[in-house]
Amino acid sequence: VPPIAERPRALIARRAFIPFVTLAMTAVTADQMYQVLAVAALTVLESIVLVLFVVLFAWIAFSFASALVGFALSLFGRKRELDIDSNGALPELTARHAILVPTYNEIPSRVIARLQAIYESVIESGWLVHFDFFLLSDSTDPDIWINEEAQYLALVERTNSSQIFYRHRRDNVARKAGNIGEWVARFGGHYQSMVVLDADSLMTGDTIVRITAAMEHNPHVGLIQTVPLIVNGRSLFARLQQFAGRLYGPMLARGTAWWHGPESNYWGHNASIRVKAFAEHASLPILPGRKPFGGYILSHDFVEAALMRRAGWAIVMVPGLLGSYEETPPSITEYAARDRRWCQGNLQHIRVLTARRLHMISRLHFLTGIGAYLTAPLWLIFIVVGILISLQAHFIRPEYFPKGF
Repeated sequence: VPPIAERPRALIARRAFIPFVTLAMTAVTADQMYQVLAVAALTVLESIVLVLFVVLFAWIAFSFASALVGFALSLFGRKRELDIDSNGALPELTARHAILVPTYNEIPSRVIARLQAIYESVIESGWLVHFDFFLLSDSTDPDIWINEEAQYLALVERTNSSQIFYRHRRDNVARKAGNIGEWVARFGGHYQSMVVLDADSLMTGDTIVRITAAMEHNPHVGLIQTVPLIVNGRSLFARLQQFAGRLYGPMLARGTAWWHGPESNYWGHNASIRVKAFAEHASLPILPGRKPFGGYILSHDFVEAALMRRAGWAIVMVPGLLGSYEETPPSITEYAARDRRWCQGNLQHIRVLTARRLHMISRLHFLTGIGAYLTAPLWLIFIVVGILISLQAHFIRPEYFPKGF
């Protein structure tokens, strides 16, 4: 395995800064909350509220510390990751690369339109000769499957291209992870890297060329993750998500990339992955036991990144690079359905946490994903106990202004 590039000396200090800010803010606010609750002596309910408050506030303070750094970097400039210049001339390519678009029962016309837009953008970059495109279908609906084939044939006829391929799996074992894994086993040896997309992803040819060139020029890097911005929102819910993503997304990404360094994370799409690193080290286990914690790992991306990093490959985020986009579910119902899958997948990471030789930051990625869902019931308990304290006040009157000094 190629050696990891020398880490910046400031990386340890950066990683110390985040918990320092988190603990300092939590300590101050915990003391203030204690003074509010402990008018006389803490009751059982007040003790529960205090403990939950400290845990939940620390959770928010941890994210705030990264956001604070990202805000400062947004204002005062930032270092370019892997020396990727988002505005200069396009770098040269020498190796072969693949662009993968997995799809599962999506509207074929929309998927093909996105694929054509990416293809034409790569043509405009002038480096099309170095790329092949693969539409990897896991669709189970026969009507959608047939429509995909018809749309694909029409795309090939429109573009007159011999570099766009279509493959349909009869059995979608392990879902998207199995889809990508099967492609790597059959075709991956022909390519140095693969740009993995989602069915609703878009990337400009400019961005694709820059991250694949960075992969060529940095032989220690196993994965380069871009920060996709949400586009094409039509409903009010989607527009709110799109606005929030544009406003907060790049700032939060800059903050986390600042202290994650070569131990960044993978979000499952809009990223360039070195095929050799993925093929040799990112094979996923089937977790023992019954669902929801057993079986195939749904949130496979975190685990794949952790396994490649364990093998010595750098996982790098490039938040300053534009030209990476995705869409979001248009309604709360569809968003909740997707979030349910993420919840199950992230909770499966409880089983992965104890894997040997994982990097500390990789374990932290798992804990963050798990905490995103375990804190939800804690918030509910916090609210319910707060209501009970309000009822308790009718029977045990608090004395906020005791007599004497």
